[in-house]
Amino acid sequence: MKLRDIAELLNAKIVCGESRLDEDFRYAFSSDLMSDVLTLEEHNPIILSGLCNIQTIRTCEMGCLSAIIFVRKKKPTSDMIELAEDNDMVLMECDYSMFKASGILYQNGIEPIY
Repeated sequence: MKLRDIAELLNAKIVCGESRLDEDFRYAFSSDLMSDVLTLEEHNPIILSGLCNIQTIRTCEMGCLSAIIFVRKKKPTSDMIELAEDNDMVLMECDYSMFKASGILYQNGIEPIY
């Protein structure tokens, strides 16, 4: 599914990475534990998280993950946005809970990692 379609489904605001909205994603992973994100074996899932700090961006950078959706009305700081832009990441803001956002994506064909 294209990132632009994901943003539309979740009524999400694109914070950065607009040039990548036509990229397709098949998998998603939802977690507030960045140690769990580091264990992912599947290549480049969308990350849904309510943990909104610079470490979230750093963790995804280390894991070569390029799309993060911040749930629960979390808003990335300017430092986070700058780091994400430097790493060619897509950041989105979503008002939904992690459970609701994950369910919407699952219902529309996005697969879980496990």
